[in-house]
This record gives sequence, C-alpha cells and structure tokens, in this order.
Amino acid sequence: MRKEKLEELKNYIKELTPVKAMSNQALSQGKGFVTVENYTYQLKDGRVLTRDKVLKGSKKGDAVIILPITKEKNTVLVIQTRPNVKEGVSVELPAGYVEDNETKEEAARRELKEETGFVTNQLILLGEFYQDQGISSAYNSSFLALDCQKKYSQMLDKDEFIRYYECKFEEALELLEKGYIKDLQSQYTLEKAKTLVKKGTLIQYK
Repeated sequence: MRKEKLEELKNYIKELTPVKAMSNQALSQGKGFVTVENYTYQLKDGRVLTRDKVLKGSKKGDAVIILPITKEKNTVLVIQTRPNVKEGVSVELPAGYVEDNETKEEAARRELKEETGFVTNQLILLGEFYQDQGISSAYNSSFLALDCQKKYSQMLDKDEFIRYYECKFEEALELLEKGYIKDLQSQYTLEKAKTLVKKGTLIQYK
C-alpha cells in the first residue's frame, strides 16, 4: 500500500477515535435476552456523539462459529429453529456465545460438543469480525475444527431445537450457492476455509 495513503488512513482513525465515554444509561431492560444502553462519547476535537449499544444476556455478545470436519472428511452443519427469519428455520454452522472466564477456543469446543456431540483436538482460527458494529461491540471468531469425532449426545438448552447434518465439504458449498445457508457468519467461515483449501494449506477434502 502507498505510504501516503496509509498515513491518511491513520490520521482519520486518530481523528475519529473517541477519547472518553462521558455517560451511559440503560434505555431498556428486556424481559428476555437483550438490553439496550445509551452512551455519550467525546472526540478529540470536542465534538460529542451518542450511540445505543445492544447487550446480549448483559454481555457484549462475543461469539464463535465452528466449521467441523470429521475424520471421514465430512462437514457438520446444524439445522435450527430461528423464528426471526422468514423461513422460520436456518441451515448454518455450529455457533454460540463466549461465556465469562472462557477463552474463544474453549467456547468453540463447548459449543461444538453441545450442539452436535462432536469433539475435536485441533482448532484453526480462520478469521475474526465484528457482528454488527453499529449497535454492538460483539466480536466473532471463526474456527476450523479438524478430525472431529462423534462422542456425545447433543446437550441443548430447553429452548434450543437443533438437528445436526453431515455432508461433504463440497456439498456444504453447494448449499451455500443454492441459498440454503443464509447467515453471514456461516458464509464467511465457509468462504475463508474454501480459500485456504484452494491454496493447499489445509487438508484435502476429496
């Protein structure tokens, strides 16, 4: 990248980074999972802005997404009831929130085990991204889980309704292309894995 363009970018970042949070207050406390808070921030030049922040379970909502590959070189997807989407159900990768005092790697192993009953001894971080930076500070981490083995029954919460589904990695990509996998975090994780496979840096699936 050109040096002058990188310096221009750094200057904009410096200009627009808040120097302090002046105040915050709870706008609404949901009866269930979501809380909304309002924050006032000050920039370095004295300008003030206000923003709402969504908290999930009183936490910022960091999450993990896992692409499991079994010892037989299959991919494990989950089909889950999702009342907020128009289809009412979602085909996606195993995923879930990072709990207190838990690393993202520990969360990935736990969510994989709970949602599918599979376990892994090898996690590879594929990438990280903000979930919805306009209203949340939640940061997502995508993992590839290799040599997964089915060792447990599913351990679902009472309001979770999930079936796990094995297919070849290429078939998972077909489901993505055909529009069955619609959530961005699963799409991102599959695309990151596909790029690495094409570069020959990961296991061969065929």
